[in-house]
This record gives sequence, structure tokens and C-alpha cells, in this order.
Amino acid sequence: MNCTLLTIGDEILIGQIVDTNSAWMAKQLNAIGIRVAEIISLSDSQQHIVEGLDRALAQSDIVLITGGLGPTKDDITKNVLADYFQSDLTFYPHIYAQLEEYLKRRGIAVVDAIHQMAMLPTKCQVIQNQKGMAAAMWFEQAGKVVVSMPGVPYEMIHFMEQSVLPMLADRFKLPAIYHHTLQCAGLGESVIAQKIEAIEDALPPHIKLAYLPSLGVVRLRLSASGDNYNALKADVLPIVEQIKNALTTKYLFAEGDETLPQTIAKLLLAKNATLATAESCTGGLIAHKITAIAGASSYFMGGVVTYSNQLKTQLLGVKPTTLDQYGAVSEQTVTEMAQGTIERLGVDYSIAVSGIAGPGGGTPDKPVGTIWVAVASKNKTRSKLFNYGRPHRDVNIELAANMALNELRKLLLDLEQ
Repeated sequence: MNCTLLTIGDEILIGQIVDTNSAWMAKQLNAIGIRVAEIISLSDSQQHIVEGLDRALAQSDIVLITGGLGPTKDDITKNVLADYFQSDLTFYPHIYAQLEEYLKRRGIAVVDAIHQMAMLPTKCQVIQNQKGMAAAMWFEQAGKVVVSMPGVPYEMIHFMEQSVLPMLADRFKLPAIYHHTLQCAGLGESVIAQKIEAIEDALPPHIKLAYLPSLGVVRLRLSASGDNYNALKADVLPIVEQIKNALTTKYLFAEGDETLPQTIAKLLLAKNATLATAESCTGGLIAHKITAIAGASSYFMGGVVTYSNQLKTQLLGVKPTTLDQYGAVSEQTVTEMAQGTIERLGVDYSIAVSGIAGPGGGTPDKPVGTIWVAVASKNKTRSKLFNYGRPHRDVNIELAANMALNELRKLLLDLEQ
């Protein structure tokens, strides 16, 4: 079963906003056995929308459209769809009443434009918007389905979860799909592939393994398709165990969509332990990743961004002689930063990072991408050097933050470095 996603809006094509809707929809569709054949971004133009529909319907059984349903003149999707399906527009009183109530609840004056938003094609099933104003429209023609939804992400997600996905599952006979994801850190995808080569070579035809690398983290996704979900799961789980045994907890930190900060949170909560950070080159990114997790105040006490040598000394107790002799980017400095965080902030665990993120500042001895990480507890400190050699500042910072979190994970589990 194929699906094409059409995203409508000039703001996407000029880079003003990023199309996150398609990524989210593709993931949900894949989970119920619908393959996304293509994602097409279109301008607010009748010609382009019609051409996109023709192309999508030629290759797919399902077309999902987002965008262009607002009350302004550049929002033309509804009118184009009415023409495309040779449908008149008619007034839907219950949609108008819902729009009136929506505006009144927010203290907004009812304007003439909402009458136009209640004018919808007669040849569609109208799906009322519970999170906003624009209704969704479900069209069927020659056994194929076209659904048009607002482009506002939280509105689209509500439509998909509450209406569209269940309706698609009822409308089409879909295959069973089982996915199992393993999260790895500390190894690149090529090294992982080498370690599990024999397992991958022995996979049966209905099970596929995908490598999904990001900066410092690689996801391994096993996907099986067939007729029976439980049978697929039974086929995949023994392979999961083989991979876990091959890579071990030194490199595998989670299953499913759990992130490194979430793994850290679980480990700290299990120990009833506290954490603080001391960051230089990462500029607070590690603290941001930790505090992005709900409930972080239970274990994260805070952090300092000691970008200058002066603050490394004043706030963390790094010795001036250490900085003079070894420099800010050194094993000795990050060790004292980590230990100083434990002592001065009164926590059980700490992370310290110092490096050269670039693009300038490197030397022959310490090129751009040189990162020192230290993690500490009250009775143990570990340090590790990472040489990324990347010219891009944001890439080096993201890598440093993720590797620092992974080093803390290994310390919490008492794993070897």
C-alpha cells in the first residue's frame, strides 16, 4: 500500500519553515504498513497542486495533503480540490457553529471569513477540527483516498491520530508490521556493521535491518512485514538478542525511541543520585539536553558554563598552574573541572567538557575538533579524548555533548571506557 505526501505552502519552498509534518506522518504510516512512495512540496499555485495530485494518484492509493486551508486569499487548497473532484462548495452549519464557539472561547471577534471556512466540498467527508479552525476533507475516487488537513503541526497530528489513521486502517487491508529499534553510542555505523555482519547476513527475507546514524548515536531498526504481528515479533526478538549480545551494554544504551538524556535520567533516579555539569565548548548544550526531559529537577542540580580560564578557576577551582602548563583543552583541566563541580556544587556525579569547536582556534597539537570529556563521582574520575576533525562548529558541539552523556552512562553502569 503506497502513499504520497503533498505539503503545500510557499513558506516551505523558500526555507521559511521546515516541513516536520511529512517526517511525522511517514513514521506513523510506516507503523501501520503504509509505505510512503514520495514526499512532494508544492507552492500555493493551482497548477502546481493539480500537477502534484495527478502525479500522486498515478503512483499511490493514498494521498495526504497538508497546508493551504486557512482563511486568507493565498490558501487555495480547498477550492482546488473542489474543482479537481468536480464538487460544488456548500455551507456546513455545524462547522460554522464550531468556528463561532472556537473564536468566542478565545475572546476573538467573529469575522466574515469564518463563513467562507464553513463552505466545503459536497463530495467529501468533512472531519471537524477539535484543535483549530480548518476542517479536514476526505475524498474517495476510483478506490483511492485523498485527505486534506491543516498544516499546523499539532492540528495535523490530532487529525491523524484521532481520525485519519484509524479510517485508513478500516478502509484498506494493511500488512502487519513489526519494528524493533536499538540505540547505540560510542561506535560508528561501519564498525557496528562489522560487529554484526554475520547476524545481518543471516536475516530472513521478510526482516530488514536499517542503520540510522546521527551525531554520536546510531539507531538500528529491525523491520518485519507479513500477515501476523505476533508471529513477526516472535521472529524478530531472537535477532534482537543476538545483536545485544554482539554489541553489549558498552555500546547499546536503549531500545525503542529512548534518548541518551532519558537513559541518564533513569540511571540517576534508580541511584537516587544528583548531577551537575561544567561546560566550556558546548556552551550549555549538555545541560539543555538534560533539562529537556520532564522531571529533570529530581536529579539535575544545575550547571556552569565556564568559557573563560578565569571562571574555570573562580567557579570550579581549576588551578592556574594547570591552565598555564596544560591549557584549557587538556585532560588535566577537564579532570579538575569535573572534580570541582562535585566539590563546589555538592552533587554525586558531574560532567565536564572543554574543547576546540572551531572553525578557528586549532593548533597542530590540538586541531579543531579536539574535545576532552571528564565524568566524575565522589570517588572516581574518568577522562577521555575525542578527535573529531570536523570543520563544522555545530557538529563538533553536538558530538561532544552526546559523547559526554555516553561517558556518564558508562560511569553510572561501571562499564569500561
